[in-house]
Amino acid sequence: MNTSADRACHHCGEPLPSPPVIATLDGQSHAFCCAGCAGAAQWIADAGLANYYQLRTAPADQVGEAIVDFSSWDRDDLLQDHVHAVAGGREITVLSDGMHCAACAWLIDRALRTQDGVLDISANAVTGRIRIAWDPTRVALSKLLERIAALGYRSYLSSGQAREQARRSERNRWLLRLGLAGLGTMQAMMFAEALYLDTNHEMPLATRDFFRWLTFLVSTPVVFWSGWPFIAGMLRELRGRRLGMDTLIASATLLAYGASVVETIRGGPHVWFDAAVMFVFLLLAARMLEQRARNIASAQVDALARARPVIAVRESADGTREAVPVAALCIDDIVRVAAGDVVPADGTLLDTNASFEEALLTGEATAVNKQPGSEVYAGTVCREQSARLRVHRVGADTRLSQLARMVDHAQAHRPPLARLADRIAGWFVLALLLAALLVWLAWRIHDPSRAFEVTLALLVISCPCALSLSIPTALAVAHGTLARAGVLPLRADALETLAGVTDVVFDKTGTLSDGRPRRSSVDTFEGFDTAQALRIAAALERDSGHPLQHVFAEVDDAPHASNVRTLPGAGIEGMIDGVKWRLGQAGFACGGVDDGALWLSDGVRGVARFGVQESARPEAAAAIAALRAQGLRLHLSSGDAHAAVMRFGEMLGIDDVHARQTPEQKLAFVRGLQSEGRRVAMVGDGLNDAPVLAGADVSLALANGAALAQRAADLVLSHPSLMRIPESVALARRTRTIIRQNLAWALGYNLLALPLAAAGLVTPWLAALGMAVSSLTVTLNALRLSPRQRVTAFRPQQRSTPAMIAAAPIARTD
Repeated sequence: MNTSADRACHHCGEPLPSPPVIATLDGQSHAFCCAGCAGAAQWIADAGLANYYQLRTAPADQVGEAIVDFSSWDRDDLLQDHVHAVAGGREITVLSDGMHCAACAWLIDRALRTQDGVLDISANAVTGRIRIAWDPTRVALSKLLERIAALGYRSYLSSGQAREQARRSERNRWLLRLGLAGLGTMQAMMFAEALYLDTNHEMPLATRDFFRWLTFLVSTPVVFWSGWPFIAGMLRELRGRRLGMDTLIASATLLAYGASVVETIRGGPHVWFDAAVMFVFLLLAARMLEQRARNIASAQVDALARARPVIAVRESADGTREAVPVAALCIDDIVRVAAGDVVPADGTLLDTNASFEEALLTGEATAVNKQPGSEVYAGTVCREQSARLRVHRVGADTRLSQLARMVDHAQAHRPPLARLADRIAGWFVLALLLAALLVWLAWRIHDPSRAFEVTLALLVISCPCALSLSIPTALAVAHGTLARAGVLPLRADALETLAGVTDVVFDKTGTLSDGRPRRSSVDTFEGFDTAQALRIAAALERDSGHPLQHVFAEVDDAPHASNVRTLPGAGIEGMIDGVKWRLGQAGFACGGVDDGALWLSDGVRGVARFGVQESARPEAAAAIAALRAQGLRLHLSSGDAHAAVMRFGEMLGIDDVHARQTPEQKLAFVRGLQSEGRRVAMVGDGLNDAPVLAGADVSLALANGAALAQRAADLVLSHPSLMRIPESVALARRTRTIIRQNLAWALGYNLLALPLAAAGLVTPWLAALGMAVSSLTVTLNALRLSPRQRVTAFRPQQRSTPAMIAAAPIARTD
């Protein structure tokens, strides 16, 4: 049996009972704390995933022998707000405690992929989230969660109280560690100052030793309790046979502390307690600041997950009201939302005007006034007066849930720049350890009395914390800033690519235009009746999802159309009363010359022509001007008629205009720009924009656009204002500048600090200060990307009816 197994559980690292549970894996005996951990390790070995124990940087959580019942997770009423349909099955994102490193995510991914019925799986060790897509006809969700639990990872719903409590406990532990380290550092420095001021060595030895022993008592809890995260990190790295920052931090701290203890006992000339405690304190402060920066992006997801209320007030057909769980709402239910309450589901406003605060969804703090018939979203707050809504989307289909999923998917991948920084830092640690060995040998020859002190200073001052923090911290803060502004990155490298764009290509309809086209004229031919033409056109457009459906929205007696088919960039066709009708541009509908109008034909002749006009978005001209001021070349590529597109180009000051563009032509245009060495950003929202959105270097889609366009885009604008586009470009460029500054600082600092430390010109405590200042510098520099004026999180004052009080659970708020 190996020696490590003699001391701790091979799976979770917990102390072993007497006697331990012994199991043989791959021909070697290992000790476990319980049968649960032994079973998990046995399953991992049998599944061919034993590499997990070499890859991990932290032990798994204790599995235990208790059986966890996940059968309730198969209930539709419980998961209604958390599950959505995907091709071939369903998808859910759950939270999991116990994922400490990338190897944990790797193990969960590999373990579930072997299960029949699993369509897709991704685990994120940073956010603690696991995304599972599965076929419920082949495997129950409870079986998959039981497999995860058997490996030591317990799953929770995204709004679970257990997860929130765990986060608060972890935060409080870090605050206590930092507070103890701060107090210990002040005391240790005070005692050390008394020793430093004894320059003439006049202090009696008994007094000197008394101060040293006091410093020992103060430093011990700082090093071993406050500094435990670094020591535990070093143990994980060594167990995983890799070198990282924690190895360097913990080894330098323990060297300083251990050597000081030895010197105190034997009465040597120097101690370094002050360097050890200062190192721990400053690094804890830097790491907490780093964690705060990293939590900015995931905080938006958590806020979205908590925005939906628990109880809704539903109105019955006879006008009576009842308080029901939000999960019990169905499509076409009528709900009442009191002033100050949160909207429980997406719906249509009825009866009277009302204003809604959409800060969480769009980043806009000003309440939006809406008229009857307007769409209202879950998670928004009703202001000033109550509202009555008809529900048309519930649970995972609401816009609130869709935005949360978008950010979750983006966080599941690390940008290439961040992965590069991690690799560089790993090699840097190895090179530094070799350099420290050479410096120690050189000083042993030159001045043996200073060899340890100089080597310690070298290890401390050159810790590559700043190098590892320079890129991921800046990206995390930037993503959080974008999310609060109403721009959601869906690709990990979207911001990096956006910073380098040279050209922006716009679609017109629904992007630069307000998306509300109006009918300006109707001409009929062949003796056709105007009312009949409107009814046929309305039937074709009714369920198309195209902005032109609003042109015929007032027609309420349209017949039923079957076999309706949209031809992107051309028009729409369908069968009505046995006749195949076409509605679109003249060339598509009736073979005529395009004149900018919308033609209706029966497949043989044109029977009606509709004049359509639309207005530019109010902020379109300002957004175009801002992009031009940023040095970008602007293009307009639209499937609409030449006259309408030219009018928009002239109105907004866009010179390069392309009309009657099919999706293939739009993509070819972007490819042409790219062949010239240009980096192209595409902005669109329509169904026919999906190919070019996918083909551009970086793409932006409006959140109210077609779902396919959003899936093809790199960033989604949940805020309706086009001004978010130049703001995003400016933030991307600032992020690139911040990253370059951070890298330059980190590299420049190490190039300067290494020779000074190797030459013996830096003391250990000064090295600790320099290293921490370097880490704090890059983190604070990254925090400059945070918005100066933040959108304050709202806490709606809910009005409680007797029924709501009876139905609502008692919650504790901190």
